[in-house]
Amino acid sequence: MSENYREWQEKIPFALWGYRTSIRTATSATPYYLVYGMEMVQPIELEVPSLRILLESQVPEADRVQARYDSLVMLDERRLMRDERRLNALQHVQLYQKRIERAFNKKVKPTGISEGDLVLKSVRALLPIDPRGKFKPNWAGPYLIKTILSGGVVRLTDLDGKDFTNPINLDQLKKFNP
Repeated sequence: MSENYREWQEKIPFALWGYRTSIRTATSATPYYLVYGMEMVQPIELEVPSLRILLESQVPEADRVQARYDSLVMLDERRLMRDERRLNALQHVQLYQKRIERAFNKKVKPTGISEGDLVLKSVRALLPIDPRGKFKPNWAGPYLIKTILSGGVVRLTDLDGKDFTNPINLDQLKKFNP
């Protein structure tokens, strides 16, 4: 949005406005609607009146006061409706998460790793600066799988029988083929 990297802080309100007024896929509602229970009036609607604004502006003052009184009387019913909207949003989120999970699980490939297999461990640490730079190895090992715990957590030992102190996630391992 900004042409100069120094003016980003001036664009934050516009980005937040766009976020709060755009419909989320997961809830199929805007964040503003979920908080306040109504759609917000866009600033452009004040300059170029929409049908909603025109209808509200042509209501006499007595009718407006009566409508306000009725809305206060119906407060409990509106609270129930708000709770129902939140439940609907929660259901949308859960369905959306299931769709995302199914799409992700289609791409997951089983590793075929079991206890007693030799594996290589991914080298991701950047702290000990390696003089080889980008030519340093990406995999370390081989290591022996001691146990596989729930959730894809693995305990490793090296070939000398020394146990690793920290468990490793299964996605950081690949089968060693000598």
